[in-house]
Amino acid sequence: MATPSPHSSKAGTKGVPRQHRRRQMLEAATEEFGTRGYAAASLPAIAARVGVTKTLLHQYFGTKEELYVACLVPVGDRLLDTVRAAMGEGGAAAAPHTPLRVLHGIFVALEGQREAWFVLYDTTLPPGGEAARRASEYWAAIDRLAAGGTAELLRAAGSTDPLDADALKYVWRDLVATLVRWWVKHPEQTPEAMTRRCARLFAAAATLTSDGHSD
Repeated sequence: MATPSPHSSKAGTKGVPRQHRRRQMLEAATEEFGTRGYAAASLPAIAARVGVTKTLLHQYFGTKEELYVACLVPVGDRLLDTVRAAMGEGGAAAAPHTPLRVLHGIFVALEGQREAWFVLYDTTLPPGGEAARRASEYWAAIDRLAAGGTAELLRAAGSTDPLDADALKYVWRDLVATLVRWWVKHPEQTPEAMTRRCARLFAAAATLTSDGHSD
């Protein structure tokens, strides 16, 4: 069983408004699913984080899968809206700066609940269920945005090869996930610090690539 987070509030079941208690449960469940994964997540551990009974948790959310979906939807909506907003800012002329805007938006959206990323991208979801279906819808929507963004970035660099765009989409997807994983392990890093770090890494990578082409 997971150890309750020091940030969790053991409110108990008395004197707490229903909406506040529901929010506490969702925060605890998001942390449990995000840190342990759906398969290993424990409803008793989630209840313990909040200081309520497993029975009350069921009364609020139903099954474990229904609780996961209740955590997934706000996370998925927030990240999807964030990526859309970052990509729409400045139009096509801003394409070279879009990756950093997207990353900064993701870092800001996740700050305070960084493990929520792993709720969205959970590889332990039971196949064929509602949880997997809803998660895959978010993945597909974000992938479509990534495909458009990487294609625009390549066009700005003079490439119209669709296979280049497809390859870069895969690279971008894995890069974002890797950067978020690193960020989770370094809680002292603010979203702004992470964005500056990414800018330095991108600049260094561009220099290395340029040097390689000049040989």
